Amino acid sequence: MKIQKNISLKTYNTFGIEALASHFVEITTVQDLREVLKKEDYPNKIVLSGGSNVLITNDLNALVIHLNIKGITILTEDAHSVSLKVMAGENWHDLVIWTISRDYGGLENLSLIPGNVGTSPIQNIGAYGVELKDSFVSCEAMDIGTQQLKTFSKSDCRFGYRDSIFKNAGKGKYIITSVNLKLNKPPHKLYTSYGAIESELKEKKIKHPTIKDVSDAVIAIRRRKLPDPLKLGNSGSFFKNPVITKDVFATFLENNPEAPFYQISESSYKIPAAWLIEQCGFKGKRFGDAGVHKNQALVLVNHGDASGQELLQLAKKIQNAVLKQFGIVIKPEVNIIG
Repeated sequence: MKIQKNISLKTYNTFGIEALASHFVEITTVQDLREVLKKEDYPNKIVLSGGSNVLITNDLNALVIHLNIKGITILTEDAHSVSLKVMAGENWHDLVIWTISRDYGGLENLSLIPGNVGTSPIQNIGAYGVELKDSFVSCEAMDIGTQQLKTFSKSDCRFGYRDSIFKNAGKGKYIITSVNLKLNKPPHKLYTSYGAIESELKEKKIKHPTIKDVSDAVIAIRRRKLPDPLKLGNSGSFFKNPVITKDVFATFLENNPEAPFYQISESSYKIPAAWLIEQCGFKGKRFGDAGVHKNQALVLVNHGDASGQELLQLAKKIQNAVLKQFGIVIKPEVNIIG
């Protein structure tokens, strides 16, 4: 464990933002994490994992802790299911492919989501009708103040839409070190009705899909819609889809009868943020090197040398436009640091 000075974070965030960390350390064991958190000569500490869900807006006068703890362990297994313990530094998509190769079902709809396993509960990551919480059992997290490990059950995590206790009451208090998942064995229950999965399978003439077929379909759809961060800096979906009340929805639909929507309860509706942003004219627009992706209005992109501040200002401009035109607040999905 070596603490370095003045390290560029450009390769540690998928936006490709150039920013300096005054101090930087890579952590590969839980014990090393405990030791580095005890260091009192670095009062400001920031955890950076896969760097896929962050926007760094300034140089960081802090000890940046790059969490890179690896390992996948089978805890229990029977004829119907398998329970896994996955360490925080494992790449999420690599985990999904690993489970599919062993015919463990449950994560296939979450293929190609960027980032590492340790940040997946923070966001309650989700895609195509499936969320992390559907396979989640528990996670272990280190209390930053006491350096003790605490187990959080599914109910403890208070999962919501792209939300959890780690974004609210537990924000800044814990570092997730591992996640326990329960996955199923054949016959698998597949979720193919959300989004374009069914049409993708139909186009491939697949009538009886496997979990790998569903994963392949999701990967194909995402690759068409979303840019590769290695080629065009981005952090995936920048904004959450807003959830509005029944009364607000009634007025919204009256004024926008063509708008897509999803009813998520008797009293709440989800509106695609991408549609709202596109209606405001931002899709494909570029402001210097900061821009909105041409194929997916939810994705902000760095065309080369955009700063974090430039991307943040673009995000605020989009938020203001959506609020003015529709009276709806859209909130960032990414974690803004700086």
